[in-house]
Amino acid sequence: MTVQDSGRVALISGASRGIGFGVAEALVARGDRVCITGRGEEALREAVARLGEDRAIAVAGKAHDARHREAAVERTMEAFGRVDYLVNNAGTNPVFGGLADLDLDVVRKVYETNVLSALGFAQLTWAAWQRDHGGAIVNIASIAGVHASPGIGAYGMSKAAMVNLTLQLAHEFAPVARVNAIAPAVVKTRFAQSLFEGREEEAAAAYPLGRLGTPVDIGGAAAFLTSEQADWITGQTLLIDGGLVLNAGVS
Repeated sequence: MTVQDSGRVALISGASRGIGFGVAEALVARGDRVCITGRGEEALREAVARLGEDRAIAVAGKAHDARHREAAVERTMEAFGRVDYLVNNAGTNPVFGGLADLDLDVVRKVYETNVLSALGFAQLTWAAWQRDHGGAIVNIASIAGVHASPGIGAYGMSKAAMVNLTLQLAHEFAPVARVNAIAPAVVKTRFAQSLFEGREEEAAAAYPLGRLGTPVDIGGAAAFLTSEQADWITGQTLLIDGGLVLNAGVS
């Protein structure tokens, strides 16, 4: 089945695999073109091949590098002439443990990748296209950003900042562009593998819907939030958690 070209373009950070790739698949499936970013050139080549070389391009680099962000936006504009949607998915969580003894340089690294890169990409796409033509931004936050998350406190703090960044940008960019966030619980990706590897059934038992999330779940939500059906939605954080928060306070 041939998909009709939507004429729309998305830039998706951290999209060579996992949640970012799931988002890219969902947007390509509805007819968008995409530019995906990531650190590994080989992984990006494989991702582009799977998405279709007529539908996708890639720019390798680290999200916290300002020059990489500039190159990604410039390449998107050169290749497609527009950047309607930005999905900020690039993230890192390099340490597990409590905050009391955490190296502050590690915290800085987490914030540079998870928060400052998202703001940097938003500034660039706003200036390159959205300020004059409109569009939408989706920030991939986390359920760790809306409640205490022992062991991954720095990551949770950064994702809470992403939720507030969403509110600030939604206010500033309205009425031209919409800005929303998605806060997933555990999604079955390499990034989250340590949270369920070897114990998936046990981990899933905490979820009322009986399973962990998949990149397809998040991709569908991102497709909705960047669609015309979501034209009256901005400044919101959508929890996609298999019902996990329903268990809060339940003994």
